[in-house]
Amino acid sequence: MHAAARRDVESVQLSGIVKVKLITVIMAILGITISWSVWRSRGEDKTIDLSEVKQDEKIQSTLPSDQSFLWLEEIEGDDALEWVKGQNAKTLDELTQDPRYATYRAEAEAILTAPDRIAVGRLKGGAVYNFWQDKTHVRGLWRRTSIDDYKSGTPEWETVLDVDKLAAKEDKNWVFGRMIYLEPGNTKCMLSLSPGGSDAAIYREFDMVKKKFVEDGFNLPLAKSSLAWVDENTLLVATDWGEGSLTTSGYARIVKRWRRGTSLKSAETVLEIDSQEMMAVPRSILREDGNGVFISERRDFFSTRLLVMAPGGAFIKLPIPESAELSRMFKGQVIIQLKDDWERDAAIFKAGSLVSFPLRSFFETGKIFRVDLVIDPGENATITESLGNAVASGKSVVYIHVLENVTSRVYAYTYDDNGWQGQPVALGENIIASISSADSGSDDVLVTIEDALTPDRLSLLNVKEGKRVDIQSLAAQFDASNLVIEKAKAVSKDGTRIPYFVIRQKDAAFDGTAPTLIYGYGGFDIAILPNYNALVGKLWLEKGGVYVIANIRGGGEFGPKWHQAALLKHRQRAFDDFAAVTEAVQKSGLTSPARTGITGRSNGGLLVGVMATQRPELYNAAVCGVPLLDMRRYDKLLAGASWTAEYGDPDDPNMWAYLKTYSPFHNVRPDGIYPQIYFFTSTKDDRVHPGHARKMAAKFEAYGLPYYYYENMEGGHAGAANLNQTATMRALEFVYLARKLGNDVQS
Repeated sequence: MHAAARRDVESVQLSGIVKVKLITVIMAILGITISWSVWRSRGEDKTIDLSEVKQDEKIQSTLPSDQSFLWLEEIEGDDALEWVKGQNAKTLDELTQDPRYATYRAEAEAILTAPDRIAVGRLKGGAVYNFWQDKTHVRGLWRRTSIDDYKSGTPEWETVLDVDKLAAKEDKNWVFGRMIYLEPGNTKCMLSLSPGGSDAAIYREFDMVKKKFVEDGFNLPLAKSSLAWVDENTLLVATDWGEGSLTTSGYARIVKRWRRGTSLKSAETVLEIDSQEMMAVPRSILREDGNGVFISERRDFFSTRLLVMAPGGAFIKLPIPESAELSRMFKGQVIIQLKDDWERDAAIFKAGSLVSFPLRSFFETGKIFRVDLVIDPGENATITESLGNAVASGKSVVYIHVLENVTSRVYAYTYDDNGWQGQPVALGENIIASISSADSGSDDVLVTIEDALTPDRLSLLNVKEGKRVDIQSLAAQFDASNLVIEKAKAVSKDGTRIPYFVIRQKDAAFDGTAPTLIYGYGGFDIAILPNYNALVGKLWLEKGGVYVIANIRGGGEFGPKWHQAALLKHRQRAFDDFAAVTEAVQKSGLTSPARTGITGRSNGGLLVGVMATQRPELYNAAVCGVPLLDMRRYDKLLAGASWTAEYGDPDDPNMWAYLKTYSPFHNVRPDGIYPQIYFFTSTKDDRVHPGHARKMAAKFEAYGLPYYYYENMEGGHAGAANLNQTATMRALEFVYLARKLGNDVQS
């Protein structure tokens, strides 16, 4: 909303400051008591005085309407940014003056920039590539070394691109992004750079041999683009082609074939999807044992029509379930992951399984005659890429990561005319593993192993050759000598048992005084795992805090059914699950509401907002990061329209009737007693609109409710554009938590 329009709205609304003061005066005159809010939030029994209800209605009539906050949705609007700067100043003035801040900030920066961090690499073309940031290289170095040198643990790195120098030369705040390699040779790539960390980025062709951008090469202007190599001289490009070329979600709906030496404007259209669908995404898998060039017509987050490029260049639809996801290609087999059961003839392939079919025979017949099962992970397991690759294909081995009862297993599979044969890779028990990288030119794979209390260990494996080289182990980042991790289950409202992890001091008193931070997500089929979190360890656990990880429904910890259980009108289950975990931890005697806080980002920020407004009596602190909070307008803001398959369409009256029961922005009451929420977001977040956090904080302000607000002016959905900003933001959060929950033990 522009300033003039905002003033028009304000002409019929009281100014923010006057409104807050007037509300306070009216409440005093009318005699509205806070005790009603206290018993309501605690769930105590009491008869409601109808006169109080009428008085409450009078108060509501003086409050600002939801529409009066719309001006804060103008991301770069002068008035909005002035408000943001004022909020930031208040939060910084208070939290940075806390005597703990300087220590927390220094500890966070030391961890983030430590020279002995593991340099996790990416295997490409016989080399190992790594992106590295430190105090000297804030924006980062893209560098490489040989595999043999990498195995030594102390490699000599060759700089491929210095992003700090590039940013200085071009006077741009470039944030390093994706590399789309021209495989299998890997001599070139399309490299993305974003201003300030946004999803929108430029792409430039980069020569990996000469270590410089290709003069007169492929270059894409700033946009939310996706692209794929067809061959050395041809790209498939989905980008912003101008008016009418984007979906309502803000993504590309038109894919074009762009040939070297021609202008981007002259690229040939190969596919268009409807503007109401989510996006069109090209992808190529180029291997010596068989290529595949694909386009995914994403109807929504979980439904895709997968097309493949036939030998003549035309794209034809593959007859597979629309909920299936393309995974990899291997020896001419297209590997897909099923999200629903797939019945074929007398066989039923279960949801969550990996299956494959030969691409060549499909081109010859137009049909899929043979489908082979790769792996069925089972009821309590899932194939997940929460920390790394779910599936990575080497030259003659496919590596698969399976999460079983929230513990990692890695399998190695081969394929021949008899189908797939697999074996487990011996990595240890009760660990969290991530497949970092594999390369089609060898059977090497990089795997990282960790758990909540054990630092990462990086190994290079080759199952075909029976070799394992332990490359590097991360030094302990916090003192875990007196810590223990426990796994338990809470019983949710509908009787479902919800797993959670508790990391605490071995000698915890169980007298209700332990400062406890509970983390959850519960959405988009994403698994939340008990991995080694150095910042949480140093800034929270080492100082006497307890950390709880809640594996609530909506996530991907137990496969598609666990996710689907909290979709759409079942969303409340995720919130009930989180409340059940909170209550179980408190009933154990470990902590109490006054010492309990919650934290979450993005969809996890929505979770925090809901819990703080639905069950405020359970918490005394809430860190609400880059959140969704206005569920009435979420689909109108940036990429929000792409999430209606997860949450539902708020323009559908039946769906809105459900969404409004938990939409945090719509459930804040002026007489509510809520934890003093810490909201944080980023101006450059072009995925989840910063307006969500802005409007919620402004509503708290208008109602006279306590809160903190901090908006990083850069950083995209990650919240920070470099390690310095990350250190500042994490220090602010943990100082806030220490102040609210009493985690006062000093390191």
